[in-house]
Amino acid sequence: MDQKERMLAGLPYKAWLDGLGEERLECKKKIYDFNMLPPTERRKVPEMLKAILGKTGDTIFIEAPFHCDYGWNIEVGENFFANYNLTILDVGKVTIGENAQIAPNVSIYTAGHPIHPDSRNSGYEYGIPVTIGDNVWIGGNTVIMPGVTIGDNVVIGGGSVVTKDIPDWSIAVGNPCKVIRKITEEDRKYYYKDREFDVEDYK
Repeated sequence: MDQKERMLAGLPYKAWLDGLGEERLECKKKIYDFNMLPPTERRKVPEMLKAILGKTGDTIFIEAPFHCDYGWNIEVGENFFANYNLTILDVGKVTIGENAQIAPNVSIYTAGHPIHPDSRNSGYEYGIPVTIGDNVWIGGNTVIMPGVTIGDNVVIGGGSVVTKDIPDWSIAVGNPCKVIRKITEEDRKYYYKDREFDVEDYK
């Protein structure tokens, strides 16, 4: 196995060997062009993102700035939106479902380093995949750590550090992030805390 194959297999690998550095450079060039796009040319955003990411739906938008390592190791579903300062370290595969809403300053990390300093100083690192389901809203300043799976129809509260899997239909918040309750049919009529919708076309 070369170092890229080891990286994709979740094994210890060295990030500067076997063309990985060159692949990151190519991604950085595309990211630079994306982040420098004039605001009057926003119509180009979906096309540029589709050239960076491995797989997308038809509808996709990310507010610049955006950063990732490789791009091709990220897959997002239909109707994907992320606000400013999304960072994805896509050493491991990142898979995000449909109708994702990601608030500002969210970081998704698949990359990590050994705990022991001697092992860490060897230069080996690793990537463990992250999976996020459909209809997920991730609050601002959230950090999602390697190996995490977030289920469908989940809300992650702002400022959370997600270190463990989160089940479907949950509201989870905190550091470390924990489920505080399930989302129920009763929640449908509220737009914020105890404030009820005063319109009918939200259903």
